[in-house]
Amino acid sequence: MQLDGYVHALREDLAAVAAVGDDAVAQAARLLALALDSALGRRLLEALNEAALELGDQLDGAHVEVRLAGSEPQLVVVHDERPPAAAPDEGYDARITLRLPESLKARLEALAARDGVSVNTLLVQILSQGTDHRRHGGGRRLTGYGQS
Repeated sequence: MQLDGYVHALREDLAAVAAVGDDAVAQAARLLALALDSALGRRLLEALNEAALELGDQLDGAHVEVRLAGSEPQLVVVHDERPPAAAPDEGYDARITLRLPESLKARLEALAARDGVSVNTLLVQILSQGTDHRRHGGGRRLTGYGQS
């Protein structure tokens, strides 16, 4: 995805609005457009990152990353790998009682059925993934890699 075209279009929009004024207004608009170039690109990247997060929330077993190839961003779907439920020699000895909304229970049951596992196994997988120390902190931040 090329952001330069969007930045250029915004610059032209600003010039078109400024054309209504005199030469001083047009000159101010040109200077403002130059000053805003990097800020506009950064804001567009932020919008792409927000879009990637929203799309990732809708994907099951995958997330969307914004990756930079040079200065051009790419939206990439990354399929999550679920860690094994437990080490082969580790038994299911610990017990907890979990209270949750009926709607969440129904979603977990549907997800477990889709994956062909028990709800218990699904929860162990989700909890294992959520407590994996190799994961990086969550939150709303840009992730991925740069490539030149």
